[in-house]
This record gives sequence, C-alpha cells and structure tokens, in this order.
Amino acid sequence: MTQPSAAPTVERVDERHRYVILVDGKRAGLTAYRDRGEQRVFFHTEIDEAFAGQGLAARLIQEALTDVRASGKRVVPVCPYVAKYLTRHGECDDITDPVTPEVQEWLESELRSWPRPPA
Repeated sequence: MTQPSAAPTVERVDERHRYVILVDGKRAGLTAYRDRGEQRVFFHTEIDEAFAGQGLAARLIQEALTDVRASGKRVVPVCPYVAKYLTRHGECDDITDPVTPEVQEWLESELRSWPRPPA
C-alpha cells in the first residue's frame, strides 16, 4: 500500500466527465459522471489497489459533492459507492435526486455512444 507524503487533491476534469483524486501527483482514483440538464449523474467510482484503505474514495466523493453543490447542480447516485456515501452523510439530501428508470435509460444511451477515453 502506498503511503502519501502530501495531502491528496481532487480535480474535476470536465472533458473526461470525471473527478480524479491525486496523491503525490499520481492519479489514485476517479468518479465518473455525465451531466443531464441540472443533474450530475455519478455512475462509477474506483480507487487503485495501491491506494486502498486510506479513505480516498470518501474524500473524493465528499469533494465532488461539494463541487456539485457549488455549481448549482443536483446529484443522482447511480454508482453504488456514491449512493452508499449519501445514505451515510445526509448533508447532501437537499441536492440528491432519486435514480429513476428514465435516468437509467438515459445513462445507458449516453454510455453506449461514449467512446471510452484512455485512462
């Protein structure tokens, strides 16, 4: 397991539709989203095994949600990790929308036409 020497940082990378968490300048993980009007639909979160167990996923999601709030958007937690985080941290209840069949169908359509960029 890699031990960070500097505080992790989170960056939003709009052209790749994701937030990344960096440790010592290296990408340690990401959470991917697509925007649907005023909703930011989170659909995938991952942390590299080398950085597991350091609380980086929680920090990543916390900072991503803070950014969503600041941007005036709402959260739709399709990603199981984001959904679990939200159930444990009620401070974003006021900006969270439910995952509906319409959102799921829209997301599937978006991802079918989405060329996956290299990591």
